Amino acid sequence: MIKILIVDDEKPICDLIDINLSAAGYDCTAVQDGIEAIDLIDKNKDGYDLILLDIMLPGADGYDIMEYIRPLGIPVIFITAKHEVKDRVKGLKLGADDYLVKPFDVVELVARVEAVLRRYNKAAKQVRVGDVVVDMEARRVMKAGRLVELTNKEFGLLKLFVENKNVALFRERLYEKAWEEEYFGDSRTLDIHVQRLRKKLGWEHNLVAVYKVGYRLEVEE
Repeated sequence: MIKILIVDDEKPICDLIDINLSAAGYDCTAVQDGIEAIDLIDKNKDGYDLILLDIMLPGADGYDIMEYIRPLGIPVIFITAKHEVKDRVKGLKLGADDYLVKPFDVVELVARVEAVLRRYNKAAKQVRVGDVVVDMEARRVMKAGRLVELTNKEFGLLKLFVENKNVALFRERLYEKAWEEEYFGDSRTLDIHVQRLRKKLGWEHNLVAVYKVGYRLEVEE
Protein backbone atom coordinates (compact mmCIF):
# COMPACT_ATOMS: atom_id res chain seq x y z
CA MET A 1 0.00 0.00 0.00
CA ILE A 2 1.18 3.52 -0.84
CA LYS A 3 2.34 5.33 2.34
CA ILE A 4 1.88 9.09 2.66
CA LEU A 5 3.19 11.39 5.40
CA ILE A 6 1.05 14.49 6.06
CA VAL A 7 2.82 17.39 7.79
CA ASP A 8 0.59 20.35 8.73
CA ASP A 9 0.27 22.31 11.98
CA GLU A 10 -3.53 22.50 11.64
CA LYS A 11 -5.05 19.26 12.92
CA PRO A 12 -8.41 19.76 11.14
CA ILE A 13 -6.57 19.98 7.81
CA CYS A 14 -4.49 16.90 8.66
CA ASP A 15 -7.69 15.05 9.53
CA LEU A 16 -9.42 16.18 6.33
CA ILE A 17 -6.52 15.03 4.16
CA ASP A 18 -6.11 11.79 6.12
CA ILE A 19 -9.80 10.86 5.83
CA ASN A 20 -9.98 11.49 2.09
CA LEU A 21 -6.67 9.89 1.13
CA SER A 22 -7.37 6.89 3.36
CA ALA A 23 -10.75 6.56 1.63
CA ALA A 24 -8.88 6.57 -1.69
CA GLY A 25 -6.80 3.61 -0.51
CA TYR A 26 -3.63 5.23 0.86
CA ASP A 27 -1.91 4.52 4.19
CA CYS A 28 -1.55 7.92 5.90
CA THR A 29 0.41 9.22 8.89
CA ALA A 30 -0.11 12.81 10.08
CA VAL A 31 2.03 15.08 12.30
CA GLN A 32 1.75 18.76 13.21
CA ASP A 33 5.37 19.56 14.13
CA GLY A 34 8.41 20.01 11.89
CA ILE A 35 10.92 18.30 14.19
CA GLU A 36 8.57 15.34 14.69
CA ALA A 37 8.26 15.08 10.90
CA ILE A 38 12.05 14.96 10.47
CA ASP A 39 12.31 12.28 13.18
CA LEU A 40 9.68 10.16 11.40
CA ILE A 41 11.36 10.59 8.02
CA ASP A 42 14.73 9.69 9.56
CA LYS A 43 13.28 6.48 11.03
CA ASN A 44 11.44 5.59 7.81
CA LYS A 45 13.75 6.70 4.98
CA ASP A 46 12.35 4.00 2.68
CA GLY A 47 8.91 3.95 4.26
CA TYR A 48 7.13 6.93 2.65
CA ASP A 49 6.12 7.11 -0.99
CA LEU A 50 4.98 10.76 -0.79
CA ILE A 51 5.09 13.65 1.69
CA LEU A 52 2.45 16.41 1.85
CA LEU A 53 4.24 19.33 3.46
CA ASP A 54 3.05 22.62 4.94
CA ILE A 55 5.54 25.50 5.03
CA MET A 56 4.64 27.33 8.26
CA LEU A 57 5.33 24.75 10.97
CA PRO A 58 6.55 24.80 14.57
CA GLY A 59 10.01 23.36 15.24
CA ALA A 60 11.26 23.42 11.65
CA ASP A 61 9.50 25.01 8.69
CA GLY A 62 8.68 23.29 5.43
CA TYR A 63 11.66 24.76 3.60
CA ASP A 64 14.04 23.34 6.24
CA ILE A 65 12.34 19.94 6.01
CA MET A 66 12.53 20.05 2.23
CA GLU A 67 16.31 20.47 2.42
CA TYR A 68 16.42 17.33 4.56
CA ILE A 69 14.09 15.35 2.26
CA ARG A 70 15.69 16.23 -1.08
CA PRO A 71 18.67 13.82 -0.87
CA LEU A 72 16.28 10.98 -0.01
CA GLY A 73 14.39 11.23 -3.31
CA ILE A 74 10.94 11.15 -1.70
CA PRO A 75 8.37 13.11 -3.77
CA VAL A 76 6.87 16.15 -2.02
CA ILE A 77 3.77 18.28 -2.53
CA PHE A 78 3.75 21.60 -0.66
CA ILE A 79 0.32 22.41 0.82
CA THR A 80 0.32 25.93 2.19
CA ALA A 81 -1.51 29.23 2.58
CA LYS A 82 1.52 31.04 1.09
CA HIS A 83 0.13 31.87 -2.33
CA GLU A 84 2.51 34.40 -3.85
CA VAL A 85 4.46 33.47 -6.97
CA LYS A 86 7.81 33.89 -5.16
CA ASP A 87 6.71 31.30 -2.58
CA ARG A 88 5.70 28.81 -5.29
CA VAL A 89 8.96 29.37 -7.14
CA LYS A 90 11.00 28.87 -3.96
CA GLY A 91 9.17 25.65 -3.11
CA LEU A 92 9.59 24.21 -6.60
CA LYS A 93 13.25 25.25 -6.80
CA LEU A 94 13.89 23.42 -3.52
CA GLY A 95 12.72 20.26 -5.26
CA ALA A 96 8.99 19.98 -4.52
CA ASP A 97 7.02 18.11 -7.19
CA ASP A 98 3.88 20.23 -6.83
CA TYR A 99 2.50 23.18 -4.87
CA LEU A 100 -1.13 23.40 -3.71
CA VAL A 101 -2.53 26.55 -2.10
CA LYS A 102 -5.04 26.47 0.77
CA PRO A 103 -7.98 26.36 0.73
CA PHE A 104 -8.05 23.52 -1.78
CA ASP A 105 -10.61 21.14 -3.22
CA VAL A 106 -10.22 17.57 -1.93
CA VAL A 107 -10.81 16.13 -5.40
CA GLU A 108 -7.97 18.28 -6.75
CA LEU A 109 -5.68 17.13 -3.93
CA VAL A 110 -6.36 13.46 -4.70
CA ALA A 111 -5.76 14.09 -8.41
CA ARG A 112 -2.43 15.83 -7.72
CA VAL A 113 -1.33 13.02 -5.40
CA GLU A 114 -2.13 10.47 -8.11
CA ALA A 115 -0.28 12.51 -10.74
CA VAL A 116 2.92 12.73 -8.66
CA LEU A 117 2.80 9.03 -7.77
CA ARG A 118 2.38 8.12 -11.44
CA ARG A 119 5.42 10.24 -12.27
CA TYR A 120 7.44 8.12 -9.84
CA ASN A 121 5.80 4.86 -10.98
CA LYS A 122 4.35 4.43 -7.50
CA ALA A 123 0.66 4.58 -8.34
CA ALA A 124 -1.27 1.52 -7.24
CA LYS A 125 -1.91 -0.81 -10.19
CA GLN A 126 -4.76 -2.62 -8.45
CA VAL A 127 -7.52 -1.20 -6.28
CA ARG A 128 -9.83 -3.36 -4.17
CA VAL A 129 -13.34 -2.32 -3.14
CA GLY A 130 -15.01 -5.11 -1.20
CA ASP A 131 -15.06 -8.15 -3.51
CA VAL A 132 -14.29 -6.03 -6.57
CA VAL A 133 -10.68 -5.76 -7.79
CA VAL A 134 -9.84 -3.17 -10.44
CA ASP A 135 -6.58 -3.58 -12.35
CA MET A 136 -5.87 -0.05 -13.61
CA GLU A 137 -3.05 -1.05 -15.95
CA ALA A 138 -4.76 -4.05 -17.57
CA ARG A 139 -8.20 -2.36 -17.44
CA ARG A 140 -9.59 -5.60 -16.01
CA VAL A 141 -12.30 -5.90 -13.35
CA MET A 142 -12.93 -8.96 -11.20
CA LYS A 143 -15.86 -9.47 -8.83
CA ALA A 144 -15.65 -12.36 -6.38
CA GLY A 145 -13.02 -13.92 -8.64
CA ARG A 146 -15.08 -13.60 -11.83
CA LEU A 147 -14.29 -11.33 -14.76
CA VAL A 148 -16.74 -8.45 -15.28
CA GLU A 149 -17.04 -7.14 -18.83
CA LEU A 150 -17.22 -3.34 -18.96
CA THR A 151 -17.37 -0.91 -21.86
CA ASN A 152 -14.66 1.76 -22.12
CA LYS A 153 -17.03 4.41 -20.74
CA GLU A 154 -18.10 2.18 -17.85
CA PHE A 155 -14.47 1.48 -16.96
CA GLY A 156 -13.69 5.21 -17.18
CA LEU A 157 -16.47 5.96 -14.69
CA LEU A 158 -15.42 3.09 -12.43
CA LYS A 159 -11.86 4.39 -12.37
CA LEU A 160 -13.08 7.83 -11.26
CA PHE A 161 -15.24 6.32 -8.52
CA VAL A 162 -12.60 3.99 -7.04
CA GLU A 163 -9.95 6.72 -7.14
CA ASN A 164 -12.31 9.05 -5.24
CA LYS A 165 -14.04 6.70 -2.80
CA ASN A 166 -16.53 8.42 -0.46
CA VAL A 167 -16.14 11.70 -2.36
CA ALA A 168 -19.14 13.27 -4.12
CA LEU A 169 -18.27 13.80 -7.80
CA PHE A 170 -20.05 16.36 -9.96
CA ARG A 171 -21.89 15.14 -13.06
CA GLU A 172 -19.85 17.53 -15.19
CA ARG A 173 -16.54 16.06 -13.98
CA LEU A 174 -17.72 12.46 -14.44
CA TYR A 175 -18.99 13.09 -17.96
CA GLU A 176 -16.08 15.20 -19.17
CA LYS A 177 -13.47 12.74 -17.82
CA ALA A 178 -15.17 9.55 -19.09
CA TRP A 179 -16.42 10.91 -22.43
CA GLU A 180 -13.58 13.40 -22.98
CA GLU A 181 -15.96 16.04 -24.26
CA GLU A 182 -17.80 19.04 -22.86
CA TYR A 183 -20.86 18.47 -20.68
CA PHE A 184 -23.97 20.36 -21.79
CA GLY A 185 -26.35 19.39 -18.99
CA ASP A 186 -28.02 16.28 -20.44
CA SER A 187 -27.43 13.64 -17.75
CA ARG A 188 -29.42 10.77 -19.30
CA THR A 189 -26.37 9.11 -20.92
CA LEU A 190 -24.36 9.36 -17.69
CA ASP A 191 -27.25 8.04 -15.58
CA ILE A 192 -27.73 5.01 -17.84
CA HIS A 193 -24.03 4.10 -17.61
CA VAL A 194 -24.04 4.49 -13.82
CA GLN A 195 -27.11 2.24 -13.58
CA ARG A 196 -25.38 -0.43 -15.68
CA LEU A 197 -22.26 -0.16 -13.53
CA ARG A 198 -24.35 -0.62 -10.37
CA LYS A 199 -25.97 -3.74 -11.78
CA LYS A 200 -22.77 -5.35 -13.09
CA LEU A 201 -20.87 -4.82 -9.82
CA GLY A 202 -23.75 -5.28 -7.38
CA TRP A 203 -23.28 -1.73 -6.14
CA GLU A 204 -26.96 -0.75 -5.94
CA HIS A 205 -26.41 0.49 -2.36
CA ASN A 206 -22.82 1.71 -2.79
CA LEU A 207 -23.02 3.90 -5.87
CA VAL A 208 -25.42 6.56 -4.63
CA ALA A 209 -26.86 9.68 -6.21
CA VAL A 210 -26.01 12.96 -4.48
CA TYR A 211 -28.77 15.56 -4.85
CA LYS A 212 -27.82 18.44 -7.16
CA VAL A 213 -24.22 17.17 -7.36
CA GLY A 214 -23.77 13.79 -9.02
CA TYR A 215 -22.69 10.44 -7.58
CA ARG A 216 -20.58 9.03 -4.76
CA LEU A 217 -19.11 5.56 -4.24
CA GLU A 218 -19.72 4.79 -0.56
CA VAL A 219 -17.20 2.37 0.93
CA GLU A 220 -16.73 1.32 4.55
CA GLU A 221 -13.09 1.61 5.61
